[in-house]
Amino acid sequence: MRSEFLEQLKNGVILADGGMGSQVFQLTGRLAAPEYPYEALNLTNRELIGGIHLASLASGARVLTANTFAANELELRASGNAENTRSINTAAVEIARNAINSHRDQFPGAERIFVIGSIGPGGETVDNYTSQIDALLAAEVDALLLETFTDIELVLNLSRTISAIPDAPAVILHAALDPGVGELDWSVDPSEFVGLATDAGASVVGVNCVAPWVSTAFAEEAVGAEAVQSGAVILSAMPNAGGFERIGHRFLARANPEYMGNISRLLSDVGVGLIGGCCEVHPEHLREMSAYLKSRSSDEEPVSPQISVRDSVQPVHNQSEKKLNGEFSRKLFAGEFAVSVEMLSIGGGDSVALKRRIEFVRRCHSEGLADAIDITDGSRGIPLIPPGDLIELIRNDLDWSDDNLEFIAHFTGRDLNTLAIQSRLVGYHLRGIRNVLFVTGDPPKMSPTYPRASAVFDLNSVQMIRSTASQLNNGLDFGNAPLSKDGYSTQFTIGTGFEPESLNLKREFARLETKLDAGADYVMTQPVFDSDALTALEPYRDSTRILPGVMVLRSAQHAHRMANVPGVNLPIDVIEALEKYDDSSDQAKKGIEIASAQAISYRSEGWNGIYLMSPASLGSATEVLKTLGSN
Repeated sequence: MRSEFLEQLKNGVILADGGMGSQVFQLTGRLAAPEYPYEALNLTNRELIGGIHLASLASGARVLTANTFAANELELRASGNAENTRSINTAAVEIARNAINSHRDQFPGAERIFVIGSIGPGGETVDNYTSQIDALLAAEVDALLLETFTDIELVLNLSRTISAIPDAPAVILHAALDPGVGELDWSVDPSEFVGLATDAGASVVGVNCVAPWVSTAFAEEAVGAEAVQSGAVILSAMPNAGGFERIGHRFLARANPEYMGNISRLLSDVGVGLIGGCCEVHPEHLREMSAYLKSRSSDEEPVSPQISVRDSVQPVHNQSEKKLNGEFSRKLFAGEFAVSVEMLSIGGGDSVALKRRIEFVRRCHSEGLADAIDITDGSRGIPLIPPGDLIELIRNDLDWSDDNLEFIAHFTGRDLNTLAIQSRLVGYHLRGIRNVLFVTGDPPKMSPTYPRASAVFDLNSVQMIRSTASQLNNGLDFGNAPLSKDGYSTQFTIGTGFEPESLNLKREFARLETKLDAGADYVMTQPVFDSDALTALEPYRDSTRILPGVMVLRSAQHAHRMANVPGVNLPIDVIEALEKYDDSSDQAKKGIEIASAQAISYRSEGWNGIYLMSPASLGSATEVLKTLGSN
């Protein structure tokens, strides 16, 4: 049977909704009980359930889970609703589809949205689910979700029964595998579970109602299963919003939306195709998860395929012209060691922060500490002054008419549509900003009091690189028309990023090759704390210029936070080296020492330069640069 749901999953990650039960409790204040099943609300309070669905859709979910978790005949018997089993399940699907229609009335261009029927673990035998399954099949759900089961044999039998029905929809088989706290002790090995579920007829296999870190641990082990590798099944994960874990000297539950956004990115990078939430995952979490997944998918799929280096003329600007862009570019193309130091932009009109940055640039220039200052663009998705404006402020204060110290403007596609991207790039070039590093961008992360900001993502990093290299640098706009009548063209030096320790290195290298093919001149990596991680980049050293990322750790606490950042692997010996010191100032000194040793090592190993990051202290960056310059 053809399944559009499965076809969509095979084409990319899909976001499902969150926990229905916890949202009903939040809105009503009444706990589910045998005499008060939430599923009966499908008949008595359709507006409540429909409103929850609408909020999920508005937050970016593309899969609605019908409110049928405990709508089997055995569970409904306690409340006297056994005879309403069919009508309760039918109504649940109707409510979900009505919510989709209402959403489409407001957003006519919305993507295809699916409805799946939830079947929970309340029954004792397969026969207890017969009426529920029949009702959901008659309502033509797009898939059946067997969720939160701890009785593995029961859920496997259910999957076999459903899969044997002619023209049955896809089966999503979830277990609530809880391996405990600390060392993971799976009751069923994830890879083994995938194999059992596949044999039982499931098309999508995963976990739900577990802590977020359990879901990622499951995915990391299950992705190696033969059925996943062959494409026979797709992985799924729908964790709770948090779970208690020891952080420092406290047991805390991580449950904030941004954390769930990070988890969704981790799951996506591992290879999970269907991502959603269970208990306490509500619209605010889904918004962050949607934004993270959108930023990931936009960096994979071309949004505007007409912009292609293969469909236009090849770049005419050669390295000799780009060498004139500044000292950093000159050194890169001359094969000399180049040093770039990152500087975070400022928010609002903080004159003290601006003066601090101006003085840092002045010192780097006068003492020859660095070859470039690269300025982040909306780092972490918060509102900061655009790099071009900050560069202009610095130049005006220093009264520079020409830069010996080159500025690199980070450029994100998150905030601008295609028209604005071209306009800003041409404006940058006319203002003498000739080096840009393209990134797709983090999703917006606003405080609760800040108005909701939408992520645009008209162009991803690959498209911006390609259109700049093949069109703007050739005197053409993004539609291949001349930029001006007098033959004006840009001559940008073009940079890009790379995560050497990404969870999905195969995907990361595929993106790197696409970026280089599109016209990137150099690559800056995410922070690397173990030089062995750079080994995989060795084959690319002859075809491009690579600058390993060096981050200055300011404390043991900072190191622990960095260890949780996706794409960063911080060895335990680095953390222990900082924890040897009780005083924070001593920890900061050790962080400077570690970063300095890394920078010197990368230079001796023949890398093209370093990309120095010191997000909390420009003073620490100065110390590293001075040490590098004197050795």
